[in-house]
Amino acid sequence: MSELISGIQQVGIGVKNAQEAFSWYNKTLGLNVPLFDDVAEATLMTRYTNGNVRQRRAILALNMAGGGGAEIWQSNRPEPLAADFEPQIGDYGIFAVKIKCSNVKKFAEKQNLNTTNSPENKPYSWLKDSYGNQLQVVQDNSWFKQNDSLTGGVLGVMIGVSDIDKALNLYQNILQISELIYDETGTFEDLKELNAETKRFRRVLLRKPMNNTGAFSRLLGNVEIELIQALDSTPRKIFDGRSWGDLGFIHVCFDTLDMDTLKKKCDANGFPFTVDSDDTFDMGEAGGRFTYLEDPDGTLIEFVETHRVPILKKIGWYLNLKKRKTQKPLPDWMVSTMGWGKVKA
Repeated sequence: MSELISGIQQVGIGVKNAQEAFSWYNKTLGLNVPLFDDVAEATLMTRYTNGNVRQRRAILALNMAGGGGAEIWQSNRPEPLAADFEPQIGDYGIFAVKIKCSNVKKFAEKQNLNTTNSPENKPYSWLKDSYGNQLQVVQDNSWFKQNDSLTGGVLGVMIGVSDIDKALNLYQNILQISELIYDETGTFEDLKELNAETKRFRRVLLRKPMNNTGAFSRLLGNVEIELIQALDSTPRKIFDGRSWGDLGFIHVCFDTLDMDTLKKKCDANGFPFTVDSDDTFDMGEAGGRFTYLEDPDGTLIEFVETHRVPILKKIGWYLNLKKRKTQKPLPDWMVSTMGWGKVKA
């Protein structure tokens, strides 16, 4: 079966101040390359913004060691809303973002964090960003190139669902994140820091190993999606009563190789696109076709088929992928030029 996605392109993170948030992600996690920094009207997203056109500033921050980016997202109009409760593990939606790390224990010592082991028996640490968004720093071995940072970009997300079997149809079967790492039910000691070690959950970890399909596949690396279903509590929807662009984890976005085929497959399996830009949409300094769908619990999943990427904006050097005839990875040197805009912490 041909590949439909190559990796996680980014996770949208709603914050009150994009510049402050970028500084934190730069200093703490080495996400120091603002691939674009754009202010625009979100005209195509009114389905998820109560019919209003939202104005936002978005900074896509990358770590060139590898992994997906953090799309740091500030709503300028209207003011973004926070959840009126503190999200708990198992609540419906993106509860945590997984940040890849080459040495979790060393990073934990540096940041004065605790470490624990996942059901896969790999070390990880819980960490919150400067706005209280939950991050999970996890061990990973897919790297584009090593740098001074112990961490890379986004490896995956932890998503609360009401029925894992229904969710698997989307994440495992349709999106082909198909490698089952574990499927366990019970209580979990590694959730002690979240005060959830006595609660019962079903947890499933899916992985899509990096392969050489897609222009940016070597940069994006592995993909991990952890689905978690609460069994003895009543979860809440993290974005209940709020809109796309409000505070917290807005969406997870996959780098997409064949949008037309993906659309047909999603339609045939009961997951129609709810937003579709149809052709190249100007994202300020970048461009591409983007679409959205909802998972069975309404969590927003974005797909982007990249058509244009800024390399050296000062001289007008942009990488045009729309007419590219192959899905082989771009040469490493060419991808590396995206890091020339690195900002010192």
